[in-house]
Amino acid sequence: MSSIPSVNLQEFLSDDKTQKEKFIKEIGSAFENIGFVALSGHFLSDELVADLYEEIKIFFNQPQELKDSYEIEGIGGQRGYTSFGKEHAKGKKEGDLKEFWHFGQYVENDPKLEAEYPDNVIVKEQPKFNAVGKETFKMLEKTAKYVLRALALHLNLEETYFDDYIKNGNSILRPIHYPPIKDEPKNAVRAAAHGDINLITLLMGAHGKGLQVKNHNGEWVDAIARPDQLMINVGDMLSRLTNNKLKSTIHQVVNPPKELWGTSRYSIPFFMHPVSEMPLNCLENCVDENNPKQFDDITAGEFLHERLIELGLIKK
Repeated sequence: MSSIPSVNLQEFLSDDKTQKEKFIKEIGSAFENIGFVALSGHFLSDELVADLYEEIKIFFNQPQELKDSYEIEGIGGQRGYTSFGKEHAKGKKEGDLKEFWHFGQYVENDPKLEAEYPDNVIVKEQPKFNAVGKETFKMLEKTAKYVLRALALHLNLEETYFDDYIKNGNSILRPIHYPPIKDEPKNAVRAAAHGDINLITLLMGAHGKGLQVKNHNGEWVDAIARPDQLMINVGDMLSRLTNNKLKSTIHQVVNPPKELWGTSRYSIPFFMHPVSEMPLNCLENCVDENNPKQFDDITAGEFLHERLIELGLIKK
């Protein structure tokens, strides 16, 4: 069905040492070789997934004027609505054929970070919208925490190495709507080839064709998950931290065949970000004579700011 490896998080969460080691080995190998994995056994219920899809379909179907009222100026699209064609891939001029919403972190016991992050935007017309978004955010964040614990062990770090960096991290849940295509797009696709900025991305809704991953031979591979799976990939921050031991793989969302142009596509990625102060300096145990240091020292916050400028979401 797809050449993306499949893993089950319940093996890592089990008390069986052999099962746990199997999961660490499988996810570590997948992230070293292709940078993507299809994960079952996560914390999202089918009911929660269905509720969020229902809410976002209602929202994206609202009149444009209403959606535009939720587009907040001056925050680089970090919360609320971003209209069609605003974001483009690094190095591209054409805007992607999509509109999206951002739910951000729900900060606990940290006034400094509460002041640093923009507030989440409340959709007044849909009473369940924000509650369902928050619950999905929390369940994906919990799933991501255990994936990062497995990766920490794979990298010979303390299992909880990432825990303090991702607690109250600058993570984003992004429901995306790719509207029906009405005219032949000029050089534009639904999401142009790109790598993600963050530590890891957890994607809901890669169930139909469209998402493609570039393998190490430069070939585009369809990435299709089962309905019960999340597609998870390495982001540029984790690639930098591990001196490219774990691969941030280029991926894209291609336009459908012409006979399907009249259909919408929805997907919901969760971008797991650390707190801004996290150093992304290459880990010492990922640097040696055969793999010299490839990246300059930088913090997660500095790196994010650079990339938001490159994506056209923040002006210099």
